[in-house]
Order: sequence, then structure tokens, then C-alpha cells
Amino acid sequence: MRIQVNAKGAARLLSRHLWVFRRDVVSGPETPGLYPVYWGRRFLALALYNPYTDLAVRAYRFAPAEDPVAALLENLAQALARREAVLRQDPEGGYRLVHAEGDLLPGLVVDYYAGHAVVQATAHAWEGLLPQVAEALRPHVQSVLAKNDARTRELEGLPLYVRPLLGEVPEQVQVQEGRVRYLVDLRAGQKTGAYLDQRENRLYMERFRGERALDVFSYAGGFALHLALGFREVVAVDSSAEALRRAEENARLNGLGNVRVLEANAFDLLRRLEKEGERFDLVVLDPPAFAKGKKDVERAYRAYKEVNLRAIKLLKEGGILATASCSHHMTEPLFYAMVAEAAQDAHRLLRVVEKRGQPFDHPVLLNHPETHYLKFAVFQVL
Repeated sequence: MRIQVNAKGAARLLSRHLWVFRRDVVSGPETPGLYPVYWGRRFLALALYNPYTDLAVRAYRFAPAEDPVAALLENLAQALARREAVLRQDPEGGYRLVHAEGDLLPGLVVDYYAGHAVVQATAHAWEGLLPQVAEALRPHVQSVLAKNDARTRELEGLPLYVRPLLGEVPEQVQVQEGRVRYLVDLRAGQKTGAYLDQRENRLYMERFRGERALDVFSYAGGFALHLALGFREVVAVDSSAEALRRAEENARLNGLGNVRVLEANAFDLLRRLEKEGERFDLVVLDPPAFAKGKKDVERAYRAYKEVNLRAIKLLKEGGILATASCSHHMTEPLFYAMVAEAAQDAHRLLRVVEKRGQPFDHPVLLNHPETHYLKFAVFQVL
């Protein structure tokens, strides 16, 4: 059995983009699984396939293989080998072991938290392979949890569930991140439990010093904990009371009495603080993905600009703005144009301190731009 694509689908795969949409599939099996993709008689790729979803074809290898399953699991072995050194050096840390398309393992994410792994599979073909995934992880971890509760699984015709795949899964694990420790709730935390893509950016922020810092969209206090090492007072803002409870717990874990949490809508709070004349030495903005799709870009641009404009106005002269976007559709040029517009409207000048992005364990495929999603930049406000 094989998948046949049209010329447009073939062009995408020949350019080494991994995705072909259902509208460009001419014919294919009725059952989801792993299949070869052809354009006429020409072999193009091996792919995860689901005929019932819009994203029907997800390529993982551009050469034939006698055993498609073995070829896919070889990609998994290679991904784990690329992280092996850092796991040996920092076994109590938090890292992404599998970054879906970035590791040629579409629809699979595996995160590592101090010896425990959390798996999320969002492509149908992975469901029957989860025991093999757990076995591949066994040499590296004490337990594996399948946290398959993402709503995107419903688009694949998959059930939502959370259950252990290997070993005894603890309720919480303690992760060491540089000089900071934080707790991760493996079952109930957002995503796989925490946001590992900002790990190196959080560590980078430890170099700054000052009186007052503001961490907006703080979640469990990730940036706030690192900032508290160098600032007299840090205010962590989030709209979730549960997230802020965890932030307070993490602050206590580190003996940091200078972290104050504030439950609020970020947009409303930033406007209010500006009206009250509040000023900060540093502001971090780490908002959620305002742009989920192309249709959201214009609205998302306005939302990102609004929070950045308000943050810039809250900063003292010489203050630091650290701002991020995790929306793929908010491209890097759009992101920097947005920050520039916010600065212009605030009548402030921004000096670029550093442009940053994703860490090594969230690899980017140049041919597949969707893998490049995180932008993080640090500016000095003049």
C-alpha cells in the first residue's frame, strides 16, 4: 500500500518540507499508519499517514526502507543519542528529548524532568508504537508517562488519556535549572508539565541586576525565580491562581522571599500600572501563542504590540525589556517589526542587547519553517 500525491504535494516533499495536506493526496490507504509516498512511479518519502485529517502526510524519511517502523524508531534512537551527553552531565535538569518534526519524528514530543519522561503523541500512527517508545526511553529514565490529553488528538480520531507507560510515575519532580530549582506536576501541569523551550533564556536573565522586575505571563514563576537572584523585588503576574500557587511554592523551595505574585489579566494590569506611575528596571513578557493560525496573525500582532507598548512605558530609562513570541505564524521579521512599532508609539528608543530563540534540544529544520517558532529578544530602553 502506498500514498499518491499530486504535483503540489510532490513539490513540498522534494523541497524537504515534511507535510502534505489532504487536498494534495490523490489516493492512499483507508487505515492510518506508516506508508511510502509516491508521485506517479517516483518514491518521495516514508510518512505517518492519516486519511481523516487535514494534515494527512507527515514525512520522516526521504529514502526507502524495508521496515518503515524500524526506520522511524531509528530516528528516535538518533534523537536520544543527540541528548545523551547533556543527560549525563545534568541528570537533574529538564530537557526535550524528542522535538517532533525537528527530530524527524512528527507528532511526537518527549520531555525529560530529572529522570522522568513525559510523552505526548498527536499523530495516529504513534498510538500503537508507544510501548516501543517507552522501551527506547528505558535506559535514560526511571518512568515514562503518556500525557495524551491534548485536544489536537481528537482531530486524529484518538482518545484523550493520561497513564503510565513505564515505571512508577511520581506526582511531582524537582528539576534543577542552574541555580534554581522548580517543581513539575507531571500529570496536571500545562503541556508536558513545564516550558523547557525557555530554559536557556531564563538562565540568561540571571546576568541582570536591579531594584524591581516584572515577570508577565509568569505561569509557575520560571523567569521570576531567576530574576529574584539579582533583583530586590520581583512581581510575577498570571491570570491563573493555580499557576501562581506553584510560583509561590517554587519561590519557597529556593528560599526566595522577594517574589510577589499577582493574579491579573496582563493587558488590564499593564495599563493600570502605567496609570499609577509604576516603574521597573526590567520587564519580561512571555505570552501564550496569540496566533494559532494564519488567520490570527493580524489580531495577534495587535495583541503582542499592545503588551510590548505597555511594558516599554513601564520601564525606567536604561531599563531592560525581554520579550518573546512562541507563535510560528508570528515570523521573526514580523516580531521585530512589532517591537519597533511599539517602541515608536511609546516614543522610546530601543537598543538591541541580544536576539535569542530556541535551545539546542528544540531543533529547527530550515526546510520546515514551522519548527522555528520561539523568538526571544532583549532590549535596553533609552
